[in-house]
Amino acid sequence: MVFSTPIFLFYFLVLTLLIYYLVPRCLRNPVLLCASLLFYFWGERVYTVIMLLSTAIDYTHGMLVERCKARGNDRGARMAVASSMVFNLGLLFFFKYWDFLAGSLQAVGLGFMPVLNIHLPIGISFYTFQTMSYTIDVYRGDARAQHSIINFGTFVTLFPQLIAGPILKYKDLGDQIDQRDCTAEKFASGVQIFMVGMGKKVLLANNVGLLWERYKALPLDQLTVAGAWLGVIAFTFQIYFDFSGYSDMATGLGRMLGFEFAPNFRYPYISRSITEFWRRWHISLSSWFREYLYIPLGGNRKGTLRKYLNVLVTFAVSGLWHGAQWNYMAWGLLNGLYQVIGAALMPLRTAVVCTLHIDPKSRPHKLLRVVVTFVLFSSTMVFFRAYRLMEAVRIFISMLTVHNFEIFTDGSIFACGIDAFNFALLGIYVLVIFAADVCKYKRIKVRSVIEKQHWLCQVAVVALGVLTVLLLGVYGPGFEASNFIYSQF
Repeated sequence: MVFSTPIFLFYFLVLTLLIYYLVPRCLRNPVLLCASLLFYFWGERVYTVIMLLSTAIDYTHGMLVERCKARGNDRGARMAVASSMVFNLGLLFFFKYWDFLAGSLQAVGLGFMPVLNIHLPIGISFYTFQTMSYTIDVYRGDARAQHSIINFGTFVTLFPQLIAGPILKYKDLGDQIDQRDCTAEKFASGVQIFMVGMGKKVLLANNVGLLWERYKALPLDQLTVAGAWLGVIAFTFQIYFDFSGYSDMATGLGRMLGFEFAPNFRYPYISRSITEFWRRWHISLSSWFREYLYIPLGGNRKGTLRKYLNVLVTFAVSGLWHGAQWNYMAWGLLNGLYQVIGAALMPLRTAVVCTLHIDPKSRPHKLLRVVVTFVLFSSTMVFFRAYRLMEAVRIFISMLTVHNFEIFTDGSIFACGIDAFNFALLGIYVLVIFAADVCKYKRIKVRSVIEKQHWLCQVAVVALGVLTVLLLGVYGPGFEASNFIYSQF
């Protein structure tokens, strides 16, 4: 069930919210748990059992860790944590990586592992990480063990973030699971955030992605520098609008239910380095890997070379987390390599800036760094979106070798899946979203400004936003309720 489909908007969500607010507070978590299970069952059927098993296992392990620590049995607590990790990683390996490893071994003549053609359960990468971190945090003392299986199940299956994140840590959400405030103001802001997110998805992400699909399908001899870069940049914007749109929708749905989720994006495309970029992009995943992999590996505490190695390992694992294909590992390693090179060359860059008397705080210098960072990240997205490693290499080479800039002047760009009219609409949408982000960045509360106007003006603004999304998006020409990109991970 996709958030942007009419069945979710006008049936599932309406009924869930209606029942949720009609029942007593003590029954809201059971209602939310049942709704979340129905939401997941709609798409996965039998694999709902896997999620329930993961929930039960880690609920039990959390209780076991707490009991062992209360008795001073640290060895038993560590064994419980290890058992939880083995179960979750084993579950993830079987469903996500078995066929990948089996196929890779068969490619080099080792056929002792059969290819099983296993279906990947939706959201398994997210909920296994959530439940595994819960057990670890209970052991560390960062979170209390949840004694209610209903409340813990609600945390794991929470439908706003179930299929594509953000990855919620129990230590950040546990108190809200037990008790949360549901106010009219929070609900209204949730609706607003949800509509903005849906607009990003149906008006921007779905349309701009057509360019990438068009150019990715071209034969090698027709793929030019201009076309390749146009396609890659299109996908770079597509995945941002798609995933940040989903995160906004998840945050909005969470607020409608009384939850406050930590932001998953902080204007990543204004970053001045790849390192800063990963502090702003998919924050929940980046912080998860930093807290549960990078720091345990030693972080930056064991010398420069070890730090660089830890960065590369962390990003390689992050790449494989996104998908069981070599191109995802290449994508992760390339992002890690950019960070290592950036850190290693920092003294040289500083020396050049000083020698040329460049003001590092000047706007041109900041803008140059932003552009360079965006180009570097865009170049990595070739490996992220291509279905095979060699396909990514083919596109990457074309981005540097074959020249043809006439597509911007001869009108052929309008044959790439978006006509001139929709190009203009796309430009308007981007400007509106950009203006909204600038307002948020400058801490200008647009909603507060609207609330000060006459109530007819408030109604008109909300109605205009809803109608734009519905008429030009959900019910617009050629609309397909495509799933969110990150739901496949």
